[in-house]
Amino acid sequence: MKIDTAVSLLGALAQGSRLALFRLLVQQGPDGMAAGEIAERLGIAPNALSFHLKELSRVGLLKSRQEGRFIYYAPDFKVMGGLVAYLTENCCAGSKAADPCCPPR
Repeated sequence: MKIDTAVSLLGALAQGSRLALFRLLVQQGPDGMAAGEIAERLGIAPNALSFHLKELSRVGLLKSRQEGRFIYYAPDFKVMGGLVAYLTENCCAGSKAADPCCPPR
């Protein structure tokens, strides 16, 4: 992952409602959740939710699919995993075994 991509992903998550939205969808899993249910669960007005969904989708953190008249949103776990890997890829390089980010050996 390039630094510009990581910055875009982190920037999209650097807002309270978007972070709460993303966390909710991660907990929901790959099937995702309908936009109306997201708004209800988070107490976000539909127009504000649309704004946040658009931003998270724009950077690639969310995927959407239409089923009938409902749009379901789900996290793109591959993108999320790539970001986590980017953030931790050098974590244990040359560090001591007691480093908090290194897994026990």
